[in-house]
Amino acid sequence: MLTHSTTALAHPNIAFIKYWGNRDDRLRLPSNGSISMNLGGLFTRTRVTWAELRVTSNESQEQDSLVINNKPITGVGLSRVSTFLDEVRRMAGIKSRAEVVSENNFPSSAGIASSASAFAALALAACTAAGLELSQAELSRLARRGSGSACRSIPGGFVEWQAGTGDADSFAFSIAPPEHWPLADCIALVSAEHKPTGSTEGHALAATSPLQTARVADAPRRLDLCRRAILNRDFEALAEIAELDSNLMHAVMMTSNPPLFYWQPATLTIMQAVREWRASGLPVCYTIDAGPNVHVITEAAEAERVADLLANMPGVQKVLPAQVGGPVRCDSLHPPSRPLAKKGYNQR
Repeated sequence: MLTHSTTALAHPNIAFIKYWGNRDDRLRLPSNGSISMNLGGLFTRTRVTWAELRVTSNESQEQDSLVINNKPITGVGLSRVSTFLDEVRRMAGIKSRAEVVSENNFPSSAGIASSASAFAALALAACTAAGLELSQAELSRLARRGSGSACRSIPGGFVEWQAGTGDADSFAFSIAPPEHWPLADCIALVSAEHKPTGSTEGHALAATSPLQTARVADAPRRLDLCRRAILNRDFEALAEIAELDSNLMHAVMMTSNPPLFYWQPATLTIMQAVREWRASGLPVCYTIDAGPNVHVITEAAEAERVADLLANMPGVQKVLPAQVGGPVRCDSLHPPSRPLAKKGYNQR
């Protein structure tokens, strides 16, 4: 029997080896593989309700509806979700309008991978509500169609997304469970504003940078170093390769046409401070997605100390701590119904 409504919860993720640039924009097939860590404590919760499950016919489909953080979404945002849901409708053999209600407990479109958790949760909720039973790899492939990094929020813990040769083998899988290595991400929130250029637009510009070819060519080496650092729980090795990879991605952004400058003055100040802290013996490193906010990775035992250091830096609005998170999951006992209270943010 088909379930008409399902709620799913997914975590954003932070990439140590970054995804930037596609070799196929429609399928979101990446130019290189990537490795990430799910961020437990931060999440997107999404409910999908199929208004009426009916077999595909020639009847015209009514428009889907989308509400994010209690705000109705139309235009490009709704169109992107509807295009994604069209794939679910095709797979399930249905032609039904969907009602999507979603909420985050962290800022959206600010370089904290909100699209990753959003499309991972949407994929599981939409498929389950439509009666589809997909394997984790199949669900990861589907989530990738909505947002490339969403495929990494499907498995749990430390995750690798293989670039693959095409749609069938470009998916993410766990290389180590959450309990393998107790790390923490202390996100220094410099700005909660929506970034002026989204990641989808930025990916399309990657090839215009003269540095992108060299970055992609060196990716297998960086992936191997990062993978080994995680499996061996070698923080110094992880710090070196994660910071290098982050710098390389932003160098590509800054040299694309037109150039993308996501950093703010406080971003650079934090980056320099983190390197000084590590030189003094504190296990910390930075990595930055497409935005101004700095993800400061540390060992869980040092998370409170690192968060306090960051909270006292000029330009830091708040610090969002996160531990290593698990996989996407159904969460029907807690459907989104209202905006999360402000205290839902991990403020310091």
